Amino acid sequence: MQMDSADAVRVFQSVERKLIPVKREVVARLVPTGDKVRIPAGVFVTLTQTLGGTYTVIFNGNMARIDGENADAIGFEPEHLTFDEPQDDSIVEDHVWQTLRTVFDPEIPVNVVDLGLIYQVEIVEHSVNVKMTLTSPACGMGPVLVQDIEERLARVPNVDEVKVDIVFEPPWSREHMSEEAQINLGLF
Repeated sequence: MQMDSADAVRVFQSVERKLIPVKREVVARLVPTGDKVRIPAGVFVTLTQTLGGTYTVIFNGNMARIDGENADAIGFEPEHLTFDEPQDDSIVEDHVWQTLRTVFDPEIPVNVVDLGLIYQVEIVEHSVNVKMTLTSPACGMGPVLVQDIEERLARVPNVDEVKVDIVFEPPWSREHMSEEAQINLGLF
C-alpha cells in the first residue's frame, strides 16, 4: 500500500489525551489482555490514541481499545475496512498487507508492519497464517495485537480462518522498522 503525505499524516497522528463522553454502551478490549469490557453510556473516558481505525481509551484506570466500527459511541464517524472486490474467491495478498497496516501498538504510534513485527504472511486457500514477533519477549501487548490482527484479517474478502503465531527468532530489533517509522519515532 503506497501512502501519500496526507495518508502518512493521518496514519501517524495521535491525539493528546482528551476527556470524552461515551454516547452509547460499547464493547471494548482491555489492553494488554484483550478481555472484553462493556463501557456504559454516560461515562467519560480519556482518549489517548486514534490510529488505524481503533481508539485507545482509559476507562476505570484501564487502557482499552474501541474498534472503529463503534467509533460513534465516542463521537467519531464509524470506520470500516473497505476492499476492492476480488476477481475470484481467492484472498488478495495486498488486502492482507493493507489490513495489517491498520493494526497499531496501543502505546506506539506505528503500525505492526512498519514497526517490523510481521515476519511472515502465508495464504493457503482461505486461510491466512501470520508469524509475528514483539519488541521484546516481556512485551505485554501480544494478546491485544494478536486479537486486533485476527479480527481485522477476518474482514478481508474470502478469509475464513486466521492464525497468528508469536515467535522470538530472530529477535526483534529497531533495524526491522521501516525508515519512515524510525523517523517518526525520532530514531533515525
